[in-house]
Amino acid sequence: MLLAVAMIWLIPPYAVRVMTAGAKTVPIADPAHTIVGDVGDPTAQAWLVGWGGHALTHGLRGLWDTNAFYPDTYGLALNDSLLGYAPAGLIGNGVVGAVLRYNILFVLAFALAFLGGYALLRQLGANKVAAAVAGAALAYAPWRYGHDGHLNILSTGGITLALAMLARGHGLSFTRGYLAERVRPGWAFAGWLVAAWQVSLGFGVGLGFVYVLAALCLITLTAWLIHRPRLSLRLIVGDLIGGLVFTAVTGYFAYAYKHVRELNPHVTRDWDYVAHFSPTLRGLLVAPQSSLPWGTLHNDARIALGDVPTEKVLLCGYALYLLAFAGLFLSRWSPVQRLLLLFGAVVGVLFALGTNGPIYRLLYLYVPGFDGSRTPGRLILWPTLCLAILAAGLVTHLYEAARRDAKPEWSVRAGRLLTVPLLVLVLAEGLPDLDHPQTPAEPAAMALASAHAPIMVLPSNDGIDLHVLLWSTDGFPAMVNGAASYTTPNRQAIRDVMATFPSEPALDRLHQLGIRSVVLLRNRVQGTPYEPLLNIPDVPGITRHDVGPDVVYTIDTNTKNP
Repeated sequence: MLLAVAMIWLIPPYAVRVMTAGAKTVPIADPAHTIVGDVGDPTAQAWLVGWGGHALTHGLRGLWDTNAFYPDTYGLALNDSLLGYAPAGLIGNGVVGAVLRYNILFVLAFALAFLGGYALLRQLGANKVAAAVAGAALAYAPWRYGHDGHLNILSTGGITLALAMLARGHGLSFTRGYLAERVRPGWAFAGWLVAAWQVSLGFGVGLGFVYVLAALCLITLTAWLIHRPRLSLRLIVGDLIGGLVFTAVTGYFAYAYKHVRELNPHVTRDWDYVAHFSPTLRGLLVAPQSSLPWGTLHNDARIALGDVPTEKVLLCGYALYLLAFAGLFLSRWSPVQRLLLLFGAVVGVLFALGTNGPIYRLLYLYVPGFDGSRTPGRLILWPTLCLAILAAGLVTHLYEAARRDAKPEWSVRAGRLLTVPLLVLVLAEGLPDLDHPQTPAEPAAMALASAHAPIMVLPSNDGIDLHVLLWSTDGFPAMVNGAASYTTPNRQAIRDVMATFPSEPALDRLHQLGIRSVVLLRNRVQGTPYEPLLNIPDVPGITRHDVGPDVVYTIDTNTKNP
């Protein structure tokens, strides 16, 4: 946790000052009033966590419908739900609470990613420094900063932690193979629970994890059928109960996402749309803008990637590439294990290339769930894991070789002297240069309007509605506004008719929906059809309230527009 705080929050401002010879001073941001990344998607994800906590305190009533996207149902399933973070949503309240909570979770996501990688490699047989190298490579890979606005994609630590627990529970490692005396049924059961928690965050990275875990279970079952080692009853029971919990949680979320697709058939992404977000091999060498060592240097390379470069920058780290390549030849792992890891890395990269690779179409056509994904580049997580394991095998070998060749009293120091700089190199390449913009202040008009919910805030588009979602954490009023990766036809139709507000069709629609308040944001209306509304006289059936710079229109639900 201390490493994550240092890497994400404390070191970068001073590193920027050193790199620019003092020309650029970046103050340490205020975590209660600034949000890490940008004021787009992070504001909506802060709302998601807050909504999960709000739903918990109300018996999960309306969990999937949410206070937003009114009158649509299952609005929560239009995004990764982040439901696993709902307990954090119980702490604090309002906009400041939501922002502070989000910033803390952002740092903890990196801490858990490091811990998961470290635990997995220790279980596989790596030494402490090598496991730390793998943890650093997984937590602070440059490509991850392309998703600095996507907490759901950065929350990968549960994957490696669950794999570590399951391997420990089943007595499995790379160096020892299977040892019955090392079986720990409690760890296996806990591994299933952590895997279920990971899936509860969403299918952005969870979908791939489900299928990887299913494949590992199939491989393990096949190996057991061949060798028939004796299994303890406690392990069998732990696996059955834990596996059922994992399956139930996965099925619960799969049903929700399947149901929202039935309600909105166009959620399925066509092949051309996926191609728009698909990276090329060049992306493996390109870092996002928020990578401190490479961000500025790779400006031209990112431009060459085309639209949405944040989904196409796949740099796992040049240091990691070199360590993994050397790990193919010098390693603590066996030659067969190294070849399997190389195979996994190559296949993973081919999947991550999406339409620019030869095999992603197999996932798209035949594996349930992938036809709803538009961003294949996020599968780069799995090649990163394979490369991290290869690198850890090399570092473990170097550590052991240095200890063997040194005098006994110097053996530990020699091993550390040779390998700790490799850890520092991976961490240094993984430093970010993240923005911490001021969060948009909640308009006073929201409080008045919220007393007469449901509400709608104008103008309404995905950019503005991201902020409205954050503001709604103050009380969670029911509202039409909402932003997701997909805009439902119903929500777009409401936006279209409201562009004519207060026309008769707009007021008729408000009456049909039971909308009682409309908020007009003065600082957002310039150049929109709503700008003239600021100066129009009262309209029958509507009461106007000027609240600060903004306007609240209270709709008389008992009176139709004449």
